[in-house]
Amino acid sequence: IRCWSNIPFITMPLSRAHGKSFAHRSELKHAKRIVVKLGSAVVTRGDECGLALGRLASIVEQVSMLQNQGREMMIVTSGAVAFGKQRLRHEILLSQSVRQALHSGQSQLKDMAIPVLEARACAAAGQSGLMALYEAMFTQYSICAAQILVTNLDFHDEQKRRNLNGTLHELLRMNIVPIINTNDAVVPPPEPNSDLQGVNVISVKDNDSLAARLAVEMKTDLLIVLSDVEGLFDSPPGSDDAKLIDIFYPGDQQSVTFGTKSRVGMGGMEAKVKAALWALQGGTSVVIANGTHPKISGHVITDIVEGKKVGTFFSEVKPAGPTVEQQGEMARAGGRTLAALQPEQRAEIIYRLADLLTDQREEILLANKKDLEEAENKGRLALPLLKRLSLSTSKLNSLAIGLRQIAASSQDSVGRVIRRTRIAKDLDLEQVTVPIGVLLVIFESRPDCLPQVSALAVASGNGLLLKGGKEAAHSNQILHHLTQEALSIHGVKDAVQLVNTREEVEDLCRLDKLIDLIIPRGSSQLVRNIQKAAKGIPVMGHSEGICHVYVDTDASVEKVTRIIRDSKCEYPAACNALETLLIHRDLLRTPLFDQIIDMLRVEQVKIHAGPKFASYLTFSPSEVKSLRTEYGDLECCIEVVDSVQEAVEHIHKYGSSHTDVIITENEKTAEFFLQHVDSACVFWNASTRFSDGYRFGLGAEVGISTSRIHARGPVGIEGLLTTKWLLRGDNHVVSDFSEHGSMKYLHESLPLPQRNTN
Repeated sequence: IRCWSNIPFITMPLSRAHGKSFAHRSELKHAKRIVVKLGSAVVTRGDECGLALGRLASIVEQVSMLQNQGREMMIVTSGAVAFGKQRLRHEILLSQSVRQALHSGQSQLKDMAIPVLEARACAAAGQSGLMALYEAMFTQYSICAAQILVTNLDFHDEQKRRNLNGTLHELLRMNIVPIINTNDAVVPPPEPNSDLQGVNVISVKDNDSLAARLAVEMKTDLLIVLSDVEGLFDSPPGSDDAKLIDIFYPGDQQSVTFGTKSRVGMGGMEAKVKAALWALQGGTSVVIANGTHPKISGHVITDIVEGKKVGTFFSEVKPAGPTVEQQGEMARAGGRTLAALQPEQRAEIIYRLADLLTDQREEILLANKKDLEEAENKGRLALPLLKRLSLSTSKLNSLAIGLRQIAASSQDSVGRVIRRTRIAKDLDLEQVTVPIGVLLVIFESRPDCLPQVSALAVASGNGLLLKGGKEAAHSNQILHHLTQEALSIHGVKDAVQLVNTREEVEDLCRLDKLIDLIIPRGSSQLVRNIQKAAKGIPVMGHSEGICHVYVDTDASVEKVTRIIRDSKCEYPAACNALETLLIHRDLLRTPLFDQIIDMLRVEQVKIHAGPKFASYLTFSPSEVKSLRTEYGDLECCIEVVDSVQEAVEHIHKYGSSHTDVIITENEKTAEFFLQHVDSACVFWNASTRFSDGYRFGLGAEVGISTSRIHARGPVGIEGLLTTKWLLRGDNHVVSDFSEHGSMKYLHESLPLPQRNTN
C-alpha cells in the first residue's frame, strides 16, 4: 500500500500542520488544501432543470485563481440530476409520438404531460454532461479536472477508502482539480442512522456529509459550503427576528431554530451544520455561505479565503469578550439610555472624563510610551505618524480643556426645538434634535481621538463603536477604560465600545443594521478604503486635505511669512496643513517672494515646482508629479497664477474642498475669494490650521467633513445630531381638512423656547 504522505508535491508545502482548525477568519488565508461544496441550489437554475451556467463559470474562475496560487482545490458538486432531467425531458419531447405530434400541429404539445423522472436515471444521464462542462470551463484557465464518483461503501470499505485517498492525492500532486460527487445512479435511498456522533463515523447520504467526510479524510484546511442562504441564522431565514450568525461554536445548536430545507438537494441547513461540526471536530475549518446571490457569488470563495466576513464561520475557539455584533447592540441600547439622561448628567460624565485625563496622566503616558517603543522597534511608522501617536502632558491638558468646553456647550444639544408650527387649532408640530444612533469611528495613530470622540458622542447621546489602530493599542485600552469609568457614574458604561477583535475595517463597514454613520480619522488612503467598502452606511469625512494658500498682489509683507510658516510648519502631518502655495505672477522676483523662499528653506521645507512656476525658472526645484498631492510632511508645491479668478479655478480643479486661504489687504479681492471658493473652510488672512473643532470653539471634533450634506467643515456636537418631528393633536384626522371638512390648515410659525446659554 502506497503511503500518500511520502508522495512528493510539486506545489508549495502546507503552511501549517493539520490537526487543528483555524481559530479566526483572518487565518483562512493560510489555507492550503480547500474543499468547495456546491449545493444543488447553487448549481441548478430556478426551474430545477438545467444548470446555472453563469454562476458555475464564476465559481470555476475563483477555484482556478486559488489553484494557480499554489493551493490544492477540490470540488464536491451537485447538479447531475438536474442536468440529466433537462436532457431526459428533451429526449421525451423528441420521442416518436412527439415527433408525430410535431408533424400534425403544435396544439397537441400543450396537452402532453411529462412523466415524473426517476432521480437515478437523471443522474446517469447527467453525470457525463456535467463533467464535460467542468472540463471545458477549467480548460479556459489551463487547469485539468478529473471526475470521481463515490458511495457510502467507498468510505466503509477500508481498501476502497485507501484507494480513494491515494487517487485524490495523486491528482492533487499533478495539479489536477478533483470533481467529486455521490454516484446517484446507484446510491440507495438514505436511511436513518446514528451517524455524525463521533469523528470516526459519518454516513455519506448527501453531498454535505460527503464533503465533510472527504475534508477530514484528506486532512483539508478549509471546507466551504455554498448554499442559497447567506449562512446560518438563529431562526429560519426570512422570519422577523432572524439574525445571521457570524461565528458558530460547538454547543450552540440549542440556540438555533432550523427551517425547511432548500428547494432542491437532499439536505437542509441542519444537515449542513451537523456535517460542518463533524468536519470541525476532525480539524477542518468550515464556512457556510451564499453561492447564489448575484452581488457576491462572483467573489464569495476568494473573499472567504481572504478572511473577509462572509457567511458563517465555524470555530472551536470562543473569544473572551463580546462579538462586534454584540458590541453594536450594546452601543445601541447604551446610546438610547444615554440620550434619555438629563443634559446635566451627560455633562457630568464628560467633566468626569476630563478630570480622569489629568488625574491618571502618569498611567496614560506610560501606556503611550509602550506604544511608541513598539512602533519604533518595529520601524513600521513614518515620523509624521509617530508624532500623531505621541501623547504628552500638554496634549492631555489641552484634551481636558476641550472636553470641558464640550460639556459646557452640550446642555441643550439633544431635544432642542428648532422649529414650531401650528398646523391647525390644537394641532402643534415640533422639530427637535435627536442623536443619529450608533457611530463607528475608525482612527489611526491618534489615541487623543478616543476621548474627544467619546465626549462628543456622550454630549450628543449617540452610541459609539471605536476601532483604533493596533499601533496605539495600549493607549487606546487605558483611555477607553477611563471613558467607561466616567460613563459608569450614570450607568451607561456600554454606550462606548472599543472593538478589540480581529475584525477587518472592511467587515465593520458592512454592518449596516448596527451602524448609522461611519467617521474615519486617518490617512487619505484609509478614508478612501472606507468610502469604498461602506455598503449602505453613510461616511462622514474627507479623503484628502489638499489645502491652498493664495498670496495676492496686495498681500501684507508682515502677514505672508507668518501665515505660510504656521500653515505648513506648525504641524505638517495635519490634514489642515498647507500643501500648495499659489503666488500671483506679479510677485515673482520681488523681495516678498524671496522672503517666502528663504523662510521655507530655513524651515527645511522641500519645494516642488508647479508647471507654470517651473517655466519661469532657469534652475527650478523638482517639478511636481501631481498638483493633487497631500504631502503630510515638510514639503509643498508652489504654483503661479495670474489672478484671484485663476487661483479660485486652480483650487476647484486640484483641491479637496477642505480649507483654502487668501492673504491680501484688498477687501474686495478677499470677499470675491471667500464667496467663490467652494470649500468647507475659506479664510482671509488666517492660517489653514484654524480649521479645527477646538479652535472653532466646538470643544473638539470627530473630524472634518468635505461632504455637501448634513455637516461640513469641523464636525462637533451639531454634526452628530439629526431631527425628528413631534405632532401633538386632539382627535385630529386628515379627512377633517378636505374640501368639505370642518377644519382649515393654519401653518403658523410659533416662537421657539428660549435656549439655555449658561
